[in-house]
Amino acid sequence: MANEVTGTISRKYNDVEYYFNLRRTNEQLATENAALRKMLPTSFENPDTSRIQVIDSLAKDTLGIRKYNFLTAKVVNNSVSQENNYITLHRGSLQGVKTDMGVIGPDGIVGKVIMVSENYSRVMSLLNRKSKVSAMLKKGLYTGDLEWDGKDPAYLVLHKIPKSAKVQKGDTVLTSNISERLSFPPGLMVGRVEEVNVDPSSNYYSLRIKSATNFYNLQYVYLTDNLLAGEQRQLEAKTPKD
Repeated sequence: MANEVTGTISRKYNDVEYYFNLRRTNEQLATENAALRKMLPTSFENPDTSRIQVIDSLAKDTLGIRKYNFLTAKVVNNSVSQENNYITLHRGSLQGVKTDMGVIGPDGIVGKVIMVSENYSRVMSLLNRKSKVSAMLKKGLYTGDLEWDGKDPAYLVLHKIPKSAKVQKGDTVLTSNISERLSFPPGLMVGRVEEVNVDPSSNYYSLRIKSATNFYNLQYVYLTDNLLAGEQRQLEAKTPKD
């Protein structure tokens, strides 16, 4: 009887210890993945090599001028059943988070930061009727608007793909070069074409996309920090209006 009781207590203790070790392992893996994402070619931009110029204000790397940094964050709240869904992350302004940062998961994009406090940030999920992201077909690079129709959390809708595109079920959809407000690097996984819908009254397809991100089990995500976004916005704001 004593052995049985001791064994039961030991097993429960080991289960608890395993849970906390697993959490630490997940945190370590997320940090390592963020470091690896920083080394992806899409995180850099090659400068114009026709001229040689020394720019002290920009951080440079052997791969080119660094454009994106990545920060890991823990998901502490997440909704999927509302018409407008949001995610709360345990990382805020004190840890480097800013509004308009893109949020990506292990398998694909997740949403965009819209509010920040000192230690937390609020993310507008892709599963939000107000969300709109520029996405493109990997085959042919046709670009459209990615939205959610408020129905199935596993599926998104890609609008304004011209009928000249040769779209098939299973085609890959990625973030485009003109992603919403400079939040996402180009070429990030969005999902795959599940269904091609033809609108006879227009020249565009409406594509049903199986999301690469499983919004039901998000635990850790990565925030994208576009280091050159400020310069681009400042220049675009000065552009004369017609």
